Amino acid sequence: MKAVALTHYLPVTDPNAFLDVDLPRPTPSGRDILVAVKAVSVNPVDTKVRAPKDQVEESPRVLGWDASGVVEAVGPDVTLFKTGDEVYYAGDITRPGSNQEFQLVDERIVGFKPERLSFAEAAALPLTTITAYEAFFDRLRIDRDGADKGQSILIIGGGGGVGSIGIQLAKAAGLVVIATASRPETSTWVIQLGADHVVNHHQDMVAEVRALGFEHVDHIAIFNDMRHWDAAVELIRAEGGIVTIDDTDQPMPMAGMKMKAASLHWEFMFARAMHQTPDMIEQHKLLTYVAAEIDAGRIRTTLDTVLSPINAQTMREAHALIETGKAKGKIVIEGF
Repeated sequence: MKAVALTHYLPVTDPNAFLDVDLPRPTPSGRDILVAVKAVSVNPVDTKVRAPKDQVEESPRVLGWDASGVVEAVGPDVTLFKTGDEVYYAGDITRPGSNQEFQLVDERIVGFKPERLSFAEAAALPLTTITAYEAFFDRLRIDRDGADKGQSILIIGGGGGVGSIGIQLAKAAGLVVIATASRPETSTWVIQLGADHVVNHHQDMVAEVRALGFEHVDHIAIFNDMRHWDAAVELIRAEGGIVTIDDTDQPMPMAGMKMKAASLHWEFMFARAMHQTPDMIEQHKLLTYVAAEIDAGRIRTTLDTVLSPINAQTMREAHALIETGKAKGKIVIEGF
């Protein structure tokens, strides 16, 4: 089967950063399903894993943690899916990724693809959807079904992949959404997705939020990096919560959090699969829930750019776009 892989960790400008290879087609066992991959999305995690370092793989390594496709075969213990089902998923970072024609993935972290979306539109969603959903509803304990209606949330990095779906999930839960964006096109994008207010995270974010009439906010999601930590601590209300997806070597003074009895949460959507947690199946449930919301017209895809075909050259192009730090929404590659 065709696959895009790497053996060396090189700058994206290097022609050998990715290689077109032929790999054996895998066979499912246990609770694995074998998916015929139709489209894949590229995320910052892909570029972080591929980042240059002194490491050489003995056999080609396949990256990619966002995909949509069709179930080709199922393992003997599979109960959720059958051959021919259309699915979308983010996969498991400890296993071979989705940049290959056929991929094995545990059924418990796979959802039924939204019927109204194309494979490219669906592939834009899984990793960021799981991340935002878990960040809001599992970590911050916001009520998904509207019991916290009217509370405020500041989404730092609103124009990115996670922020783009996060805005929609927060609005669906009834929250007042303040999203950050620093360019005209991303400001327009977050408003189109439903943000109530936009502030510029390259300016004095505390002053901008307070100019909107919010002395403090109930929840904060840091969906880009931790350079905004001090501003987040200043803006969070007493007993509020901050969730972040970014590990950091930057100082994170905690005195302000202590004085407010505020909470800090880490979100890492691969944790359930990586550690085989007892609640792994929650990712299947949330992806299926979001698919139903999409089919009902309440949530839209965050797809912005489609490239084709899935090969080494196009994969380098997608990684280069991500590394500019200026992408809005999601970048998808479709078709082998």
